[in-house]
Amino acid sequence: MNKYINLNLENIDDEHICCAIGDPKHQKGVDCKKEWIKSKLKDGHVFRKLNARGKIFIEYEPIETAWVPISGKNYNYIYCLWVAGSFKGKGIAKELLEYAINDSKEKGKSGMCTLVSKKKKPFLGEKKFFEHYGFKVVDNIGDYELLALQFEESETPKFNDNARTMKIDNQDFTIYYSNECPYVEYEVTELSEYAKENSIKINFIKIDSLEKAKNAPCIFNNWANFYKGEFISNTILNANSFKKLID
Repeated sequence: MNKYINLNLENIDDEHICCAIGDPKHQKGVDCKKEWIKSKLKDGHVFRKLNARGKIFIEYEPIETAWVPISGKNYNYIYCLWVAGSFKGKGIAKELLEYAINDSKEKGKSGMCTLVSKKKKPFLGEKKFFEHYGFKVVDNIGDYELLALQFEESETPKFNDNARTMKIDNQDFTIYYSNECPYVEYEVTELSEYAKENSIKINFIKIDSLEKAKNAPCIFNNWANFYKGEFISNTILNANSFKKLID
């Protein structure tokens, strides 16, 4: 039987958070992520992982306090469900999702929702997997879709109007990011140094509050790229991928 751990204030300092395991360059990001989780636990944030060394976890919390530009009432929002490597194909994703569904029902939630895309994009869930469990598209912005699973008759969540613009006034390359992902701190530092060395202007806008997250000018889970005022992707960039993108 698979054994799982839910992070809490008593164990989080001693437990890994699945992503960026054992990679020293991401330690600052891991520390920031843990502090972010600590600050969110009071909101009902759940980070549940397999008791193993790997990227195997689900993370969710009430939509009212979730750092995404999505509004709704009495739903839980799934930030991430990730089962990687040799752990795939063993029913672990099923167990994690079923736990989240049952937990949400026990807490009296009206349903669950999550962000996906018509075509697979990095750091987003697999649409077909969620559809298998009854999730349905309830809103969309271009290729990005909001899936929801209703437990009872209720008003489904939706993207905030500000997220539908997918545009900003600034014409320079601009990146919105948050500490919801442990990878971002290192990449922000790397990109900042690359931009300075090559005399390139990159604006970094940190989403560090619920208000900023709810008012983001695009779909947002942890990272968003803009160029010449237009949203171009949700892909987390390093120096090499940034150079390829610009070229």
